[in-house]
Amino acid sequence: MQFDKKYLPLILGVAIAAGIFIGGKLNFSDAPDRLFTANSKKDKLNRLIDYIEYDYVDDINTDSIVDVTVNGILENLDPHSVYIPRDDMTRVAEEMRGNFVGIGVSFYTYKDTIAVIRAIENGPSAKAGIKGGDRIIMADNDTLIGNALKDGELVKKLKGPLNSNVVLKVFRKGEPELLTFKVKRGKIPIKSVDASYMLTENLGYIKINKFAESTYKEFKKGLDKLIKLGATKIALDLRDNPGGRLDITEQILDEFLEDDKLILFTKNKRGDIEKSYATSRGNFEDGSVYVLIDENSASASEIVAGALQDNDKGTIIGRRSYGKGLVQREMDLGDGSAVRLTVSRYYTPTGRSIQRPYDKGNREYYEDYYKRIENGELSDETKIEIADSLKFTTPKGKIVYGGGGIIPDVFVPVDKSMNNETLTYLKRRGVFGYFAFETLEKDRNAFDGYNRKDFIDSFKVSDDLLLEFQDYLNVRTGSNITFVAYHEEVKQYLKATFADQLFGGGAFEEVINQRDIMIDEVIQLSKED
Repeated sequence: MQFDKKYLPLILGVAIAAGIFIGGKLNFSDAPDRLFTANSKKDKLNRLIDYIEYDYVDDINTDSIVDVTVNGILENLDPHSVYIPRDDMTRVAEEMRGNFVGIGVSFYTYKDTIAVIRAIENGPSAKAGIKGGDRIIMADNDTLIGNALKDGELVKKLKGPLNSNVVLKVFRKGEPELLTFKVKRGKIPIKSVDASYMLTENLGYIKINKFAESTYKEFKKGLDKLIKLGATKIALDLRDNPGGRLDITEQILDEFLEDDKLILFTKNKRGDIEKSYATSRGNFEDGSVYVLIDENSASASEIVAGALQDNDKGTIIGRRSYGKGLVQREMDLGDGSAVRLTVSRYYTPTGRSIQRPYDKGNREYYEDYYKRIENGELSDETKIEIADSLKFTTPKGKIVYGGGGIIPDVFVPVDKSMNNETLTYLKRRGVFGYFAFETLEKDRNAFDGYNRKDFIDSFKVSDDLLLEFQDYLNVRTGSNITFVAYHEEVKQYLKATFADQLFGGGAFEEVINQRDIMIDEVIQLSKED
């Protein structure tokens, strides 16, 4: 039979379609006998989702089903492998990058408008002339008034492409008409270094709240400033720091550790080991360092504490850290979402893993914090559970332990006067901030006589102001709270909140640290060294 060439295009088309179909079924991690089956685990999930999408009796959002499926799979792995939905990726990326594009104000959604707490120093809004207390009424032609607008929607109105302009209509108290400002959007830093200042004549203080892409530059700027001010010792505050980028952690440790000192090593499922060493670029290798940690210091924070402790560098102060020794890598899922998958474990220079067990499930893993409270560990160091089988020795003979966080060299119990239930409740409700804002609104000129240093050193919260806060609180919350047992603690938080709204730039930490027992311990130790 003679082949008719007119059928050639048809035959080629069928062949290509078949190739695409078969290629879509191939997975080169599958065993050979499974490559051409329709029953692989991946096909099973795909088929189920397709059945629901096309045949299920009711309309179902299959995207939400996929999200649930992904989360269900990850819950069976470890507590720190997590799914990041597409809607959250922008925010998460900004947090890890350490900046976003916007107009540069901190604000409340107050009553029904955007109320500016403070224009960020040297930011676009500050340069344009926007001040604390201003109400942003319109952005271009969009009205920003009304309870229907949520914070997330308001932020979207103010964000936009880098260097793009937005025209803002602003109400300012005392002005007869709305003011107009043309603001060019810029990169706004999400600060990861909360404060850097001198505690004593030779002891500097730096507080890091996370390890993002911008953290090392912020840290180095603060460190250099403190060195110029005479710091030969540094208190590095990593309390409540959940961690972040491993590479940034290594850069910060390089400032303290001598050349070629081991920082950490990681090991994956195949047994591959990667080691990280300090280089010659550090400029605080001869200085003393004190690392402050607590039960909320995790991951990268524990890498810092563990690397310094294992290299007999500095002193770790506080309470046993969180206990996270797993390394995640962010992986794109192709639809704008991503997964942070645990790909290895990290080990401190002596070889210890500080990851606490998670074999009894995620719920019990996360409830470990409450167990620490119940067994008294946060107040009594003798209640810390230590496994002798996980004992390690530093080069100078100091005994350290693995298996569940970094145990400090110097234990400092939780300060119950500054961490009582009432104060914790008030901080979570945000009432300190609202009260400070409303008080400033009454007469912002009342604080014109204070510069930053004078305010921090000499401003006193009066008993009358405390009573005003108590009345304000009871009206706002409908409760009947009094501060008989801890007047001074509430005053300290009020002063710190006022300092933050007036001056920013670490003023809150400078005030709150004045009554911090861990800071007092660091100062005392630095005098003895």
